[in-house]
Amino acid sequence: MATIHRRPDTLAVGALLATVGGYLDAYTFLRHRVFANLQSGNVLLFCVEATARHWHRAVLLLIPVAAFGVGVLLVEILGLPRVLRLVRRPLRVVLTLQILLLAGVAAVPDDAPSQVTTVTVSFVAALQFSTFTSLRDAPYTTLAESGNLQKGIAAAHRWLAARDPADARRAGRYALVIAAFVVGAVLGAVVTRLVGAPAVGVAAGLLAAVLALLVRQTRRLRRLEAAGAAPSPPPGTP
Repeated sequence: MATIHRRPDTLAVGALLATVGGYLDAYTFLRHRVFANLQSGNVLLFCVEATARHWHRAVLLLIPVAAFGVGVLLVEILGLPRVLRLVRRPLRVVLTLQILLLAGVAAVPDDAPSQVTTVTVSFVAALQFSTFTSLRDAPYTTLAESGNLQKGIAAAHRWLAARDPADARRAGRYALVIAAFVVGAVLGAVVTRLVGAPAVGVAAGLLAAVLALLVRQTRRLRRLEAAGAAPSPPPGTP
């Protein structure tokens, strides 16, 4: 699988991204009564509307699904070796694109069609979902917590059964990511109720913090490499 992010995420980056995931879910639900991060709900609602022959509403539900697919495809294309030779910092490109798109949504008037927000957030979510997939030594997602919950419980069970400290650390990391998602959802609900559409700008700010952290980590690794204390960062790092 093509990838633009070959370095596992640190706990700080994973927690910030999970906060963004919870925040955007709360924002889109309160503003438009949809969950725009992942597309299971939209696919289900499409089936419900289609079976009721509400064709217009059914087709509208396919638009964010298509936007999500375009986001996934973009990350795949950026990860191709020939594209990596042209785009030296694809991860920075993706994060910057996410930040700019969410900042644009924050400036959208209140009377703009809801599809402007839901389609944009679906595209942004696809970029994040496809790019950030590994936390330290284990897979995770920053947009939905069912998988993280399952993996965290499994790691905790293995620790109780075998007392392997690695499993305890892994369970703790999953617990922190889940907690960050919850904090993001609470923050998103509170801020959205207070300021409305511009509230999504907070998610853009959190992603800017992620970008700054990743750039700082890369520069630190390069300094260590120059001193002979670490391998060089792989292609595609920020």
